[in-house]
Amino acid sequence: MEHYITVNNLSKNYKTVQALKDVNLNIPKGRIVGLLGKNGAGKSTLMKCMLGLLRYEGDIAMFNKSITEWKQELYKKVAFIPDVSGLDPRLTVEQIINFSAEVNDSWNADKAKRLFIKSDLPGDQKIGNLSKGMKTKLYLLLTLSKDVDILILDEPTLGLDIVFRKEFYDLLLGEFYDENKTIIISTHQVAEIENILQDVIFIDEGRIILNESVDSLKNRWHIYEVPQNEEDSLMQYSPKVITKTLGHVRALVEGKAALPEAVVTMPNLSEIFVAVTQEK
Repeated sequence: MEHYITVNNLSKNYKTVQALKDVNLNIPKGRIVGLLGKNGAGKSTLMKCMLGLLRYEGDIAMFNKSITEWKQELYKKVAFIPDVSGLDPRLTVEQIINFSAEVNDSWNADKAKRLFIKSDLPGDQKIGNLSKGMKTKLYLLLTLSKDVDILILDEPTLGLDIVFRKEFYDLLLGEFYDENKTIIISTHQVAEIENILQDVIFIDEGRIILNESVDSLKNRWHIYEVPQNEEDSLMQYSPKVITKTLGHVRALVEGKAALPEAVVTMPNLSEIFVAVTQEK
């Protein structure tokens, strides 16, 4: 499997705070990867290190070449949507589209035209007068108009309503993703992207605690719900995230359990994340 990103022994300190601790990762070509962690876990720091926006210890390579050797050429192949917009508020929507087309070698004019025709962004409106949601939407569409190999998204739909959040992920799959592109998404809205993720990375306190395909993860973890009188049998399997309601006990179990009375269901990624972080 070809890897687009390789991270070796990556550490990052902010004065007295160690934000990343000996991170090692391989991120393959053609995958949609979710980067999941609590607030302050190191998600944004990891992404910014990958993009060469922060100094760090260790080594990061993209396309089998250290990012320190790529310099500005890297940004012809990689695009980043941060959690804040850096658009010039003095420009109109039309002006920023034209400017982006001029300065980005990876700009796809046909794709940009399709995306912006479908949007309700007013071309003659100054960016400074747009709502937060509209600014974020503009930033997203500008980024999706580029032909790059890696797209890194840090809370990309923050401030957007539920309708556009769904529209954005539909656009991501329909207008950007194919088997030659990799998408990395960091978000707290895990439920709305769970159905598109192929791999997940769990990060906690600056360390990678899991890097696995979603299919493998969900085959490994199961939810077992048993009657209250079967609780002792369930506890033999070291369950996680235990809840008790209406005479039943519900918990996550890694692997299979021989519990004939149990109702077995598949957990979601949020539940697995809680179970894995409890194991530490």
